Amino acid sequence: MDKTKVEQLRHLLAKAETQGGEAIRKEAKEFLQTVNLEELVQAEQMIIDEGISSEKMRHLCSAHIEMMKDNLDNLLNKLPKYHPLETLMLEHKEILSFLDGLEAINKKIQSYKHLNELKDTDLEKLANIAHHLEAAEKHHAREEDVLFPAIEEKGISGPPAIMREEHTVLRQAKKELAELAESDKTDFNKFKDKLDQTAKYLVFNLREHIFKEDNILYPAAYDAITSKKQWEQIKDACDKIGYCCFSPEYLKK
Repeated sequence: MDKTKVEQLRHLLAKAETQGGEAIRKEAKEFLQTVNLEELVQAEQMIIDEGISSEKMRHLCSAHIEMMKDNLDNLLNKLPKYHPLETLMLEHKEILSFLDGLEAINKKIQSYKHLNELKDTDLEKLANIAHHLEAAEKHHAREEDVLFPAIEEKGISGPPAIMREEHTVLRQAKKELAELAESDKTDFNKFKDKLDQTAKYLVFNLREHIFKEDNILYPAAYDAITSKKQWEQIKDACDKIGYCCFSPEYLKK
């Protein structure tokens, strides 16, 4: 790996963390045109190996997303049918639809001034969304127990470590949402405040998390694992863990 590219990436990530605007985006695009995904992952890995904290790297990863939005290929179009990454990405589409629903129902509930405006159908929608977000645990298990170890064996440890940490905090937020859906609503303003905080946290952070997996981690995994046999082994291990209630229909046999 060209050390000058590592330095360029470090410089860009640092600037993107504290600055914004078209100038940074232009500089980032120019840099990304000089590297491929493998080089980018290697450069990030070298920065991680220098001892950067996981929390710091999470901020850098957010900056990385901003830089990569216009430069990444659509991996889903490259994948063979029934590929483990295809399944994960299709599940992401479903999770994103639940987040859209959460955003909408939260906005509706926030518009109410009094508890008597809150309808049973509103609470049913909220509970249904919370249930489906919590039902993503098998999705996360397939990542944490199968996919992440496979790419860590290829020397890519940074992105999986960040995703595991985010799974932990997102899992707690999803639990809080489920508890709110079933909680006492007598103090309606308190309920609304907690719902607004939790819903907005989940919508923003889970969307960002999915973007990072779809556009950084999964492409890195696809490039790093080149053996068809290994992908078949990964698929077998995923089958043993099982799938979500919203997984693609072809998996529900």
